[in-house]
Amino acid sequence: MNREMLMLVDAISREKNVDREVVFGAVEAALAQATKKLHGGEVDIRVAVNRDTGEYETFRRWHVVPDEAGLQIPDAEILLFEAREQIPDIEVEDHIEEPVESVPIGRIGAQAAKQVILQKIRDAEREQLLNDFLSRGERIMVGTVKRLDKGDIVVESGRIEGRLKRGEMIPKENLRTGDRVRAFITGVDSAARGPQIMLSRSAPGFMVELFAQEVPEIEQGLLEIKSCARDAGSRAKIAVVSHDKRVDPIGTCVGVRGSRVTAVTNELAGERVDIVLWSEDPAQFVIGALAPANVQSIVVDEEKHAMDVVVDEENLAIAIGRGGQNVRLASELTGWRINIMTAEESAAKQAQESDVVRKLFVEKLDVDEEVAEILIAEGFTSLEEVAYVPLQEMLEIEGFDEDTVSELRTRAKDALLTMEIAREEKVEEVSQDLRDLEGLNSDLIARLADGGVHTRDDLADLAVDELVEMAGLDEAGAKALIMKAREHWFTA
Repeated sequence: MNREMLMLVDAISREKNVDREVVFGAVEAALAQATKKLHGGEVDIRVAVNRDTGEYETFRRWHVVPDEAGLQIPDAEILLFEAREQIPDIEVEDHIEEPVESVPIGRIGAQAAKQVILQKIRDAEREQLLNDFLSRGERIMVGTVKRLDKGDIVVESGRIEGRLKRGEMIPKENLRTGDRVRAFITGVDSAARGPQIMLSRSAPGFMVELFAQEVPEIEQGLLEIKSCARDAGSRAKIAVVSHDKRVDPIGTCVGVRGSRVTAVTNELAGERVDIVLWSEDPAQFVIGALAPANVQSIVVDEEKHAMDVVVDEENLAIAIGRGGQNVRLASELTGWRINIMTAEESAAKQAQESDVVRKLFVEKLDVDEEVAEILIAEGFTSLEEVAYVPLQEMLEIEGFDEDTVSELRTRAKDALLTMEIAREEKVEEVSQDLRDLEGLNSDLIARLADGGVHTRDDLADLAVDELVEMAGLDEAGAKALIMKAREHWFTA
């Protein structure tokens, strides 16, 4: 029987043109599967076949898990303290094995064994084809629409298949069986039973790769696409920079009579592309990204990573775009939150902010409004600045002598200390489960406490807009924090 096994392995290896090791692995899997059925439950079985003699041994295995984790699969797991009673130096993630009676090959059933072996071989062949394809380093897959699968499209390229999900298609695009199609490779799902290559025609990376194919200067390193934002099938923006002063980045991407950008647009169902000059200066980058709108002024808030962009009435609709499209794409392209406003709205906002700072200075520094106005006029916006800016800078303020500056700095430091103590007291009022939540710091916890949020469930019950207003977070950050707070609802 052992000799027959070796002959079977050699025959299948030659017939299917796969490595003998793959066939041996399939035989071991078939034997392990048959043994597992005999034992029942969720036991873990390992079979080891000697490659030279064909003899084989069978072992039952237990996976070592931490004591505090408990047993999730009792038939196949063992707690660390129990495992160390048998093997003193064993560690978590190791395995304990004990020999069990092997199942004769004849008893597993020729058909069952054959099915397992052939499936293993098909998997190995598919994996080899996939590895060969991926080793070429291609970012775009070019193939034919083979079939529709539950709304997704299966794209065939040679003997390789990729899956283009409905959500990754360009809206209103109608692809039919037999159509030639290009798509961006977003990743590989090795656990998928069908096509393992994941594709997209709506991802920003697809547009970047299309431009790289159309513009040789990108491959040569003379130009670089820094970022891309897309509203697939409608409009997109790309930011480009030239690494050679002789090369005009925008003109080069547009091409002669628009040939290059038109080729990309035609591939993307007429999607309009704004080509923006990238800049190291974030404000200049945002101004370019908002084109064709003209910007009057811009105020950068580094702490909130946001910008207030002022435009006149004529440019307001252009800057925002239909349905907010232009400002949304500009924000995605630059990575900054952009607030579009008119000059009147900007002035009103600045007046409101100045009023808040004025009240802060009057209350915490115990000064009159005249002194508060002087500080605001000199650019002071917080108690920290009053307390810790270089002494010489404050002494240069007209009307401030050394005694005045010293007193203001002392009062500011005292006020900060008092506020910090109050903040710590508020944090103490909050439950430990909320304090331990990832993504929260003491300042944010204090703000939540001010808003009546004292437990993890209190936070989980909030709406996104409520948390945005309460904590000063952006919408994405607030949503992520609320979902984090709700995790225990689904894992309990």
